[in-house]
Amino acid sequence: MSKFLIKNARLVNENAIINADVLIDNGRIEQIDSSISLKDGETKLIDADGCFLLPGIIDDQVHFREPGLTHKADIFTESRAAVAGGI
Repeated sequence: MSKFLIKNARLVNENAIINADVLIDNGRIEQIDSSISLKDGETKLIDADGCFLLPGIIDDQVHFREPGLTHKADIFTESRAAVAGGI
């Protein structure tokens, strides 16, 4: 996986909204700070100026159709759908 640096985001976290940069390395949040600078050329930069960043969102209203309507969907298919949709 790659390294990503999300710059200038409006980060919603722990009952607050702050301006922050977020460094993601191999799919994991490595650092959150007001300003992160990197010197390597392998980090992909994402400018999130004016955008909100909501890390770790959980949809507490999801219905995995188990037990019951698993012919329509199940934990595996609904979890994959949530990840594909950004949740």
